[in-house]
Amino acid sequence: MATSKLLVSTLRKSLNSPSPSSSFRRFSTAAAEAVAPASEPEDSLNIKGVKISARPLYLDMQSASPVDPRVLDAMLPYYLARYGNPHSRTHLYGWESDQAVETARSQVADLIGASPKEIVFTSGATESNNISVKGVMKFYKEKKKHVVTTQTEHKCVLDSCRHLQQEGFDVTYLPVGNDGIVDLEKLKGSIRRDTGLVSELNVSFHTDAAQALGKIPIDVDKWNAAKDKGGAPNEWGGQERGIRSGTVPTPLVVGMGAACELAKKEMDYDDKRIRALQERLLNGVRAKLDGVVVNGSVERRYAGNLNLSFAYVEGESLLMGLKDVAVSSGSACTSASLEPSYVLRALGVDEDMAHISIRFGIGRFTTEEEIDRATELTVQQVEKLREMSPLYEMAKEGIDIKQIQWAQH
Repeated sequence: MATSKLLVSTLRKSLNSPSPSSSFRRFSTAAAEAVAPASEPEDSLNIKGVKISARPLYLDMQSASPVDPRVLDAMLPYYLARYGNPHSRTHLYGWESDQAVETARSQVADLIGASPKEIVFTSGATESNNISVKGVMKFYKEKKKHVVTTQTEHKCVLDSCRHLQQEGFDVTYLPVGNDGIVDLEKLKGSIRRDTGLVSELNVSFHTDAAQALGKIPIDVDKWNAAKDKGGAPNEWGGQERGIRSGTVPTPLVVGMGAACELAKKEMDYDDKRIRALQERLLNGVRAKLDGVVVNGSVERRYAGNLNLSFAYVEGESLLMGLKDVAVSSGSACTSASLEPSYVLRALGVDEDMAHISIRFGIGRFTTEEEIDRATELTVQQVEKLREMSPLYEMAKEGIDIKQIQWAQH
C-alpha cells in the first residue's frame, strides 16, 4: 500500500507541474485530481477536426467513468509487486493473486446478495450478456426454444437474440410504455411452455445490470432466479469453472471488488447527491428553455441518467455546439449510427425528437459547478440554434407544425 501511495503521489505531482504542452483545467472530472497549470496555453486542442479551448467537463458517465482513487490504490500493488498469475498453484505469487481474486469475488457477491460461487469474471458486460443469453438457451435447446426480451434492451442482448433466431429459436420482443416500463400482464401473456429465458417458475432469468451495479440496490435472491443454471458450454482452459476460459486479470478483478465494497458503503449517499444534481440540471434547463422533454420515466429511473430532447433544434448541431461539455446522444455502442436511438423510438418518441436527444450522465465525482456550467452552455447553444430555426418561429406564432403539408420539389 505504501508503494501505491508513493506512486500516486509522484504521478499527481508530475501532472500538477506546469508544462507548455499541458492543457488541463481544474473544472473537469476527467482530470480528477491530476489537474492544471496556472494558465491555459493560447493554442487550443484540435482533435478529430474539432477545436476545443481546453478539456471539456465530463457528463457521459454511462459510457465510462473515472476510477475512484481508492480503487486505484487497491489495484496498484497487483501491477507493481504482486503480479503473479492467479492460476499458478506452485508459488507465493500465484497464491496471493488467487486469494485476491477470491476476495474480490466475495465483495461482488456481497453487493448483490449472491454466493461467491455464482460470480464469473468476464471481459465486460457484452461478453457476459452473450454468455448468459446464448449459453442458457443452448443448454436447454432440447426442451426450450423461446426467448422473451424487450425492444429497449442493450444492442448486445438484441444481437444475441437475433443470433439465436438464426439458429431456429423463437424470440418475442415486448414493447414498453412511454415511460420505458414493461407491462407485466403482457410479459405474463408472452410466456409459453417452451420459454427458456425469462423470470418465471421453471424458466431462467437474465438481466443486463451493468449500469445498475453499485448505483441501485440489487438482491438476486429476491429475483427467484435459477442462478445455478448458467448453462454456458464449457470452454478449453477451464478457468472460471469452465464457463469463461482465459487468465483472470488480477488487478482489474481486485479493482472490481474494491469498487463494489465502496458502492455498498456509499450507495445511499451517492444516490441522494446524484439525485440532487440531476434535479439541479433539469430545473436549471427548464427555467430558461421551453420545449424540453424528459425521455423515459421521471420517477422510475436511475438519477445519474438524464435524457432530454429539445424541440426545434437539430441534434447533431447541438452536440457539436456543446464541445465544451462531454455528453452523448445515447449508448456508445451505437453512437456511430446516424439513426435515431432505437430505445427512444420504442418509447414512442417522435423521430424528430429522438434525433435531438442528449444524454447527461452524472456520477460520484460530478460537482455542482459542472452542473451549473453545463446548464449554462446547453441553454446558450439551444437558444443560438433556435434563433436560426424557422420552425421555432412558426411554433411561437401558434402554428401546429405537424399539421403542415410540406410540398416536395
